[in-house]
Amino acid sequence: MIETNRTAAPLVIRTALPAEAEEIAALHRRARATYYPDGFPDDGADWPGRWREAIGRTDGRVLCAVRDGRLAGIASFRTAEGAPAGTVTLFQFHVDPGHWRSGIGTALHAACAEEWRIDGVRTAGLDVHVDNDRARGFYGRQGWIPDPGSPAGPGDHHMRLCFAVPGE
Repeated sequence: MIETNRTAAPLVIRTALPAEAEEIAALHRRARATYYPDGFPDDGADWPGRWREAIGRTDGRVLCAVRDGRLAGIASFRTAEGAPAGTVTLFQFHVDPGHWRSGIGTALHAACAEEWRIDGVRTAGLDVHVDNDRARGFYGRQGWIPDPGSPAGPGDHHMRLCFAVPGE
C-alpha cells in the first residue's frame, strides 16, 4: 500500500475488491469516453463481469487508487498468455477524469512498477490508442517508449509501448 499527501486528502493504493467491480467499470467507462469522439462505444461487453474476473485472477492484479474514500484510479496487469517470463502487460490504466493532473496516475503507476519489480518483472508492455495524446504523454513521462519490435502501421488504432522496470 502506498500513501501520499500530494493534496489535502491521503491517497491509498490497494488491491481492488470484487465488490468494487461495478464502481470500477463506471470509472473505466468515464475515462475511456474521453478519447472516443462519440463517447464510449456500447460494445455489449459485461464490463462489471470482466472486472470481477480480472480481480479474481491469480496470475494478475487489479490495483485501485482511493482518495477521500472514493475510487479515483485503477490499473489491471498480468503476464499475457504465452508471454515470456519476466514480462507483464498493463491491460487497463485509468484515472477518473475529475482527478486528472492531481498526481494519482503517477502514484498508481509507481505502485504498479513496484509490484513488477518485487515480482521480478523486467519488461512491461501496453497498447494505447494512437490518437490518445494525453495518455501517450503520460506514459512517456513515466518512461514508456514505442516498442521497436511492434511499430504501429498505417491505419492502426493502437500502438505498443514498452517499459523497462527499474531494478534495485
